[in-house]
Amino acid sequence: MNSSRRMPSLRALQVFQVSGNHLSFKEAAEELFLTASAVSHQVKNLETFLGIDLFVRKTRGLELTEAGSRYHEFLSFMFARLEDETQQLHKNFGRQLIRLCVPPFLANELLLPKLSEIKELMPETDVRVVTQPGAMQTHPADADVSILVGTGDWADLEAIELFPRKVMTACSPELKQKVKLDSPADLDARTLIVHENRPEAWTDWAKALGYPEPEANKVYRFDSMAAVVQAAAEGHGVALVYWPLSKRWFDSGSLVRALGDIVDTEESFFVAFRTEDGDREEVSRLVEWIVENCSIDA
Repeated sequence: MNSSRRMPSLRALQVFQVSGNHLSFKEAAEELFLTASAVSHQVKNLETFLGIDLFVRKTRGLELTEAGSRYHEFLSFMFARLEDETQQLHKNFGRQLIRLCVPPFLANELLLPKLSEIKELMPETDVRVVTQPGAMQTHPADADVSILVGTGDWADLEAIELFPRKVMTACSPELKQKVKLDSPADLDARTLIVHENRPEAWTDWAKALGYPEPEANKVYRFDSMAAVVQAAAEGHGVALVYWPLSKRWFDSGSLVRALGDIVDTEESFFVAFRTEDGDREEVSRLVEWIVENCSIDA
């Protein structure tokens, strides 16, 4: 470590912490409104300052080293504490703030259309909605309330089930009329669409239904469920989409069921919060509203 400086810059620490959240310089750059090269440069400078590798750079992403994982956990805690203290100051002398972290597709489908209702529910509280790519499976250190995907067995969290995460094959009405899609075998030599964070989704789908895995002619991978659904609606192929979260697309006629399938993933969407936060009025009110307005009958 550089003996002439006892501490790295706060900015470098923040850039590393956000990069560790996403395990991606690109996604960290989007959150921080920087370029990916600037993020990479900041992290490299921090590693040089510490004399320690914090990440293992891989072709398709990043992986924290053992030292990096310990440092990231510590910084996440410290930044959360710093934000908590800042918000406590704001609570005592200004408007309240509550932080809600949700998957992007769920935000698009359920929260954004009803955002005005949250404003009316909590007129004296600012709500900061943060979306994270993929299906969230852990409660971020800086979140007050999260919507997570899993089985509900998170330590130190209160979790209330909203609806199950099921998947089904879907495509545009035009594609359904154009090609034969009567059985899983008809997916062979077709273009299939899948979420990048769940690359084995088609394998798992076939296994759950007892079918051979489709032998696709081409596979499109997208890093968001919104893009998966949009690509299917525009007729680019057959996608595995979340049900009932994508119900609005079927109701509007933008998507139709490609086959008669539906697979229970044994996971659900939950609204979650730390046990100690349950007594906070703004947390309890927001959780109650989410349970009432974001539960869907599967």
